[in-house]
Amino acid sequence: MTDELKNHLLKLGITNTQVVHNPTVPELYEYAMHADHIGSVSYQPTFDTTITQTGALSCSSGEKTGRSPKDKRTLLDDTTKDSVWWGDVNMPISRKGYDVNRSRVLDFFNNNKEVFGDKKMCKKIFVIDGYAGQDEHFRKPVRIICSRPYHALFMKQMLIRDSEPKLNKAFGEHGPSFTVMNAGEYHADPSITENVDTKTSVNVNFSDSEMIILGTQYAGEMKKGVFGVMHYLMPEMGALSMHASANEGKDGDTTLLFGLSGTGKTTLSADPHRALLGDDEHVWCDNGIFNIEGGCYAKAIGLTQENEPDIYNAIKFGAVVENIQYLPGEPRSIDYDNVDVTENTRCCYPLEHIEGVKLPPQGGHPKNIIFLTCDANGVLPPVSKLTFNQAMYHFISGYTAKVAGTEMGITEPVATFSSCFGEAFLSRHPYLYAKMLAEKVKQHDAHVWLVNTGWTGGKYGVGHRMSLPATRTLLDRIHDGSLEKGEFETIPGFNFQIPKNLEGVDSSILNPVKSWTDKADFKATSVKLASQFVENMKNYEDVTPAEVIKE
Repeated sequence: MTDELKNHLLKLGITNTQVVHNPTVPELYEYAMHADHIGSVSYQPTFDTTITQTGALSCSSGEKTGRSPKDKRTLLDDTTKDSVWWGDVNMPISRKGYDVNRSRVLDFFNNNKEVFGDKKMCKKIFVIDGYAGQDEHFRKPVRIICSRPYHALFMKQMLIRDSEPKLNKAFGEHGPSFTVMNAGEYHADPSITENVDTKTSVNVNFSDSEMIILGTQYAGEMKKGVFGVMHYLMPEMGALSMHASANEGKDGDTTLLFGLSGTGKTTLSADPHRALLGDDEHVWCDNGIFNIEGGCYAKAIGLTQENEPDIYNAIKFGAVVENIQYLPGEPRSIDYDNVDVTENTRCCYPLEHIEGVKLPPQGGHPKNIIFLTCDANGVLPPVSKLTFNQAMYHFISGYTAKVAGTEMGITEPVATFSSCFGEAFLSRHPYLYAKMLAEKVKQHDAHVWLVNTGWTGGKYGVGHRMSLPATRTLLDRIHDGSLEKGEFETIPGFNFQIPKNLEGVDSSILNPVKSWTDKADFKATSVKLASQFVENMKNYEDVTPAEVIKE
């Protein structure tokens, strides 16, 4: 343990001396399989950690198998009162409430006898140092402090890694820019804590540059917590943080793919003709594009080697699989179709596990920007060329659709709008990011496209899902420039410019109305969706220019 870390832990109030600083991957495996850490001391039941047949570490996150956005709070103080986008996404916590939560984190880490008696709740503290952001001019040193080896391994793979001497030098000179204290094995107490409603509480404190976690062991809280911090810090540096994947062609042309869950953001970024930069979080700065992360966190449900070979093959030694089950009679062979624990089974792996990845994960200014939507209403074209104002409108809207059966109570497609295709992670007002995107699109003359990976030939239950080969062909035509040079027509309603024909793609799907048998139903469904867009935009019309709103 370095002197800098000793001093930092004391400053934080952590006195537990059983500290493991920047352990290697094999060491974390050993700790994870030790009797002290193979399970969890939490009140939430977990199953024991195991090692899969391919060498990945299989872990349980307990009761919480996904993020808890309703339990996330941001400290409301002089730093944040006028800079944070307050509302359903960023809910406030008072200094008094935050301090109560923070004291419980320290009680857990320090095995406070007044709380736990002689029982040692936190056997060891694991500290992982890394960076958020590949570009050295924008990267932020981040320190993770946690009690489970699985959490330490997860963030070791998700942060940008460096050699131990370089990390020690960087942290020794300035310390971390942000610290995450994950005491998720312990819980919050809503009966004594202001602005806290449940035993789960995830709090961000921008004044003290720290984040604390109680009552959830879901590893994704740390990853997305760091992303939210970058969403707050990057605009101050003139850089745009984005919920987008990115890849690069052989000629160095970069493409950004924005999209919400289920749109194909991860699948389509893994292009056999292009090098992957990353699958989820990027920043666009004056130097180009860089990945915030050093790894990927992919959904594992239904994973097959045939459909997702890159992800499937990445699940090996050094990877983490979360909340999966094994095939009956095949010890340690993952059953990717099993949803007994959750449908949100996950896998985490370093970028180096992906064949064809570009390292370091940086690229030039994007030539093409693609907004992915899964339209279960079946009325949006498979590809549309967007005008500048349309691009801003659809970036602010962030539309996709939840499909019947994905959630209890949903019996027909439900339109979902998530600003900037990642509203849940935005720290500031969506229009700030939209304005920055607009400036960069103009400056670098990027082409913006809306690609529908959802339904064609009718709505969900009538039509069918766009085929993955057809969507990949569309992207190929975007990348080789032939789509931009083709002939377009404007369709009424949404006023999209769509190609009249496209080599390798069935022309009958290019204009959605032509693929519907019931034209009256198409018109009614289209009008209904358009009205939902209009209603959603009312949330942002106070700061959005009129020329954008009318699109």
